[in-house]
Amino acid sequence: MSAKTLAKFETLKLELEEGVATLTLNRPDKLNAFNVVMNKELIAAFDVTDAEDAVRAVIVTGAGRGFCAGADLSGGASTFDYAQRDSGNLAERTEAGVYRDGGGLVVLRIFESLKPAIAAVNGAAVGVGATMQLPMDIRLASTEARFGFVFARRGVTPEACSSWFLPRLVGMPTALEWCYTGRVFGAQEALDGGLVRSLHAPDELLPAARALAREIADNAAPVSVALTRQLMWRMAGAEHPMIAHRHDSRAIQARGASADSAEGVSSFLEKRPADFPNRVSQDLPDIWPGWSAPPFA
Repeated sequence: MSAKTLAKFETLKLELEEGVATLTLNRPDKLNAFNVVMNKELIAAFDVTDAEDAVRAVIVTGAGRGFCAGADLSGGASTFDYAQRDSGNLAERTEAGVYRDGGGLVVLRIFESLKPAIAAVNGAAVGVGATMQLPMDIRLASTEARFGFVFARRGVTPEACSSWFLPRLVGMPTALEWCYTGRVFGAQEALDGGLVRSLHAPDELLPAARALAREIADNAAPVSVALTRQLMWRMAGAEHPMIAHRHDSRAIQARGASADSAEGVSSFLEKRPADFPNRVSQDLPDIWPGWSAPPFA
């Protein structure tokens, strides 16, 4: 089966094949460096994958030799002076007198994704190329991948909500060392530190990511996966397990009465693959009464 283009972008490719969307950062001549257009298009791409019921999982990778070499530095010394570099977007991205970090907007959108996101890190992943992966659910890397939280070496600070995500993933001492030194490190250190789940030969990376995505797409109820993703990520910062218990209880009550639950049990007893009928677009229950994302201000 050939891949279907889900949407056309300037800096990305987004294709769907057998339930798995592949989102490719597509500026290979620039090692997929992150710019204003890519910023907006990444947010739009996750809008597309959330809205398309045929998408059961999303793989994010890079075209060519790199995953993402970080911010596009072609603007020179003013690269991180947003008022100079990005004046056309000042109004739409300024709240409470603060210009909102573009990487943070991308990461917050991925955090809210209804579909599991798998990073297949095929090469250099530096700066925002490293931090944009943190809200993705599983990270696989090529043995040739390299990572760097290089912000202090560029005279700036970690962005894209990484001060929230990175210590939760790798622990505070490792997060601080990587960010204090700003050094670029290899795939084995990323594996040892818990940043990535597994290493693969370059030509085996995407097949491994697809096999993992297929495991989800072929066997799990999409609505249950969407709720599980919300529960895990949103509860990562909860101050007491009772908060999780409230939402767990609503989720299991809603799902237990669903057609998916009946099909899951029946298919198990009948020793056949499940065909879950519920769809994320129309059957996702609200287990979050009163929930809203905190305002930026």
